Amino acid sequence: MPIHLGHYDQYYLAAFVVLGTIPAVVLLLWLTQRSKYAGFIQSYRGIAPNFLSVIGVLFALNLAFLANDTWSAHDRARHSVFQEAGSLRNILALAERLPDSARAKVDRAVRNYAQLTVSADWPLLALRESSAETADAQQSLLVLLSSAEVGSAVGSNVQSLMVQQALEARSLRDLRIALSHTHVNPFKWLGMAFLGFLTMISIAMVHVDQSRAEFLAIVIFASAAAPTALLILVHGNPFQEPAAVTPAPIAALVDPASPSPAGIYP
Repeated sequence: MPIHLGHYDQYYLAAFVVLGTIPAVVLLLWLTQRSKYAGFIQSYRGIAPNFLSVIGVLFALNLAFLANDTWSAHDRARHSVFQEAGSLRNILALAERLPDSARAKVDRAVRNYAQLTVSADWPLLALRESSAETADAQQSLLVLLSSAEVGSAVGSNVQSLMVQQALEARSLRDLRIALSHTHVNPFKWLGMAFLGFLTMISIAMVHVDQSRAEFLAIVIFASAAAPTALLILVHGNPFQEPAAVTPAPIAALVDPASPSPAGIYP
């Protein structure tokens, strides 16, 4: 059963990783060089450096897989926003063939959904929630596009295409909601932390008879591993800062005078 630590669980784990690395480094250096057990520990000197690479590779692979999961979720979230905006634009384009009154209804329904997505839905995504009002607006749009009024004006083929685009927009909204509900798995990260600590032990034992080399090697590893894990963890939710996915492509539908999505992202 998954364990969730709240809306901002990735920040808690990021603090644990960074703050936990410092005492781990101090503890290892003290045990191997200053404690009463230092002599006994140093009696194990002579461990081949190749032993270090085995655990180091396991740690690096584990961290790489976690990073890939995080970046993939961000890419999917951003891509879904652009696709959702594209589906809504397609509906507006297809609605051009409607009579003025029916076209105004479709236009109003699409822009109302876009407005609610930006103002109501988006702030809740950071809290791993979604807006029921936005879902109702999306359902109203789908009902309108399925109506006899639209079908008689544009024909069954065009109406089916408009309905298909509305269903696609709903699927994409469901996808971003699902991505916003993604929690950091603490067991994966505890496993990563354990492998990281074992790697530091390996570094210490390989250099146990050379205190200066041991200090430098452990500090370099910790300086690389902890900030890397921190950067991955703080991006755990695609809709939370510091690199939150924005609703700009959908917001452009609300205000046609706003910059196009192509001008927002490189």
